[in-house]
Amino acid sequence: MDFKDWRKTTDKPEEEGRQRAVPGKYSGRRFEDFVGQQIREAMERGEFDNLPGAGKPLRLDEDVYAGDRALAYHLLKSNGYAPNEIELAKEIRVEYERAGERLAGVRRQRQTLLSRRVPPFASEKRAFNAALAKAAADYEKTLRDLNRKILTLNLTTPAPFHRSPFDVEKLVREFRESCQPL
Repeated sequence: MDFKDWRKTTDKPEEEGRQRAVPGKYSGRRFEDFVGQQIREAMERGEFDNLPGAGKPLRLDEDVYAGDRALAYHLLKSNGYAPNEIELAKEIRVEYERAGERLAGVRRQRQTLLSRRVPPFASEKRAFNAALAKAAADYEKTLRDLNRKILTLNLTTPAPFHRSPFDVEKLVREFRESCQPL
């Protein structure tokens, strides 16, 4: 058997062993492109026409992962309710968004007072500073209440659904730094 040093020749062994691309076979391009091409070709041939259930909504009522609670979840869903842990997670999210909206309103009020041609009057400054202090106190109280709800949620749900509690001091400090008194 003759020995060839492939480093010194222009011919590479991969080029000799490589075969030409076979239609319908994956040939080194991106897999998503290959799959997309296969789907497009099947659609052109009409293989997706007249499939059973075409044009009808998917049946997503069956929950194979619910186990023993499947009937309870079905009753809750059909009456417009969700399991307690999902309702609690939604409540936490909605309350946090509302708190953020209230803070945004205070920031807008500050920006409006500062952008006027006439500087704010002393009474307006006092009223804004009082509203700012109340908003910061309410925000802190809301975050502490939400942390209690998060603790309850974490105790009643499996680990993948756990949420981290809010760092109350850090969030309140960031709000106070972003919205200084007048």
